[in-house]
This record gives sequence, C-alpha cells and structure tokens, in this order.
Amino acid sequence: MYFRIPEGVTVDAGINRVGRAARRGEEGTEAIVRCGSSLATPTRPMPPPPHRAAGGGGGRDASAFFAATLVLWAVSVGFEIGARARRELAPVAAGFAFFQAANAAVRAAVSRDPLFVNTAVSLLHSSLTSASVIFVLVNRWHNKELKNMFEHEELFGGSWVGAYSALCFSCGYFAYDQLDMLRYRLYSGCIPGILMHHLILLICFTLALYRNVTINYLILTLVCELHSVFLHIRKLRRMAGFRDYNRKIVKLEWVLNWTTFVSARVACHILITYKLIIDAHKFDSGIELPLALFGMAGMNLLNIFLGLDLLKAYTRERNQQTHQD
Repeated sequence: MYFRIPEGVTVDAGINRVGRAARRGEEGTEAIVRCGSSLATPTRPMPPPPHRAAGGGGGRDASAFFAATLVLWAVSVGFEIGARARRELAPVAAGFAFFQAANAAVRAAVSRDPLFVNTAVSLLHSSLTSASVIFVLVNRWHNKELKNMFEHEELFGGSWVGAYSALCFSCGYFAYDQLDMLRYRLYSGCIPGILMHHLILLICFTLALYRNVTINYLILTLVCELHSVFLHIRKLRRMAGFRDYNRKIVKLEWVLNWTTFVSARVACHILITYKLIIDAHKFDSGIELPLALFGMAGMNLLNIFLGLDLLKAYTRERNQQTHQD
C-alpha cells in the first residue's frame, strides 16, 4: 500500500562511467536512497562494501534492528499458523513465497540489478493488489449493492469476500520487500524511512488479521496501489531508456499517473480519515482507533510529499525535453 521514492544520485553515463572510475582506482560507489515511491531516475548501483549498509554509520545498527523485528514477525506468524492452527493466515506465507519466487524469476530471466528486480516485483504486487481490491469491492456491490457498505459496523467488524485473503497476501509481500531491501541495502539513513514504513505496515496488518478487525478499512486503504502501478511503470520505463516526454505513451502515462494519484490515493485516504473521525465515538476503548488515526495521518502526510516529488519529476521531464528540442 505504499509507494517508493528513491532519492539518489542520478548517473547519466550509467554503469560504464562507474566502471571507468573503478579501473582508475577511484573509490566509492553510487548510493541508492530508497524512501517510498519510484519518482527519482533510477540507476544501476555498484554493491556497497560487505557488512555495511548504504546509509552511513548508523546503517548497520538499523539493519540489525529491522532484521530482528522481521524475524520476530516471522516467528509470530509461524506460531499462529502452526501451533494455533490459524490456517486462514496461510496466505501470508504464500504471499511471501510467491513474491520471493517472482524475484528469483526476474533476476534469472531479465536483470540482476537489485533495484530493477525490486521495482519489477513491486509492480507485480501493485497490479495484483489493485485487481484483488477491485474484485472485492465490485463483488460486494454486486451482491448487496451499496446498502450499508460503508457503515461503521461493516468496515470495522466485517470482512468482505476475499478481503481477508487479499490482506494476508499483501502482508506477505511487505515481509518479502523488507527482506529484499535489507539483503541488498536498498535504503539509507540511520532510521530508514522505507524500512520503518514497512515495519509499521506489518504491525498494523498483522494485528488486524490476528484479531479480525478493521479488515474492510484496510482493504479501502489499498486502493492506492492502483496509483503505485503507474509509479513503478514510470520507473521501469526510465530504466529502460524511454525518456522522451513527447511520446504519446509517456504523456498518457503521466495523465494516468496524476489521475490515479488524486482519485485512488489522495481522495481515498482523505475520505477514510474523515470516516474514522466522524465514527470515532463508535469505537470501543482500545488501540484500534488511535492506531488507525495515526496511520492515516502518516499516509496523508506522505501523500503531500509524494505529490511534491511527482510535480518535480513531471516538471523535470518536460524541461529536459524542452532543452533537447
């Protein structure tokens, strides 16, 4: 349900220039900053030194912390599925295995660039999640129309057909993506934002799945994955070298990018936040409401930053094309 915003150093000359620098004995590698969506121009990074995260002095400590939390999460889910016979949680493990297999397939058949592989698998997740969310909503509308669809009781305590499994599958993806970024150090900073974001998602999604509450609320938050599809498409398109803004397909991509950003991400998250606020008195005393409000506040804030980055990327592409002309 999140977008990635890698912020890094763009290397127009690509890998060849890095190779020439290496042959001259120059030290250093190009750092890749992973923080949410797919707006910055991606490059093929040289691998960082062994046992050293790409974020500086605090990177190794951050890596150890997030790796430990991921192990604890895996133990918790494994205990629920195995010891407590929570078979309904099996799609979590299935989602993790599926996207790990997709990663291996892309790496073997297309490219070994960790950033390219990660982005391609993220596009696959966004596409599958968007399709599953649309199916869940259309199926609910077809069977019961819109009556009571957005009532608090149904959003909080209900679970539409396919919603629980879809959330489990996405939860497995977040665990896979966390592991992939830790393995290939696709992050930066003492407290990497993308790793923290994934950790929060894993906590929120897993607690909701354990207690079987707010399932339908969480399905609605995943509508934003429809926009993530076009973010990842743009990133892969630029990695493939298609950067001509005047091409009709690129212009269409930007139209869809902006349209889904406003409708599927901004408007959807604002409406969910509004619904939580007006129904606040209907929540029982517990962690559900504070956690939901905190999560939506974070999403709305990130949407603002994403919109600004999207505008900068759009302006940069237009200006680059103007200069070339």
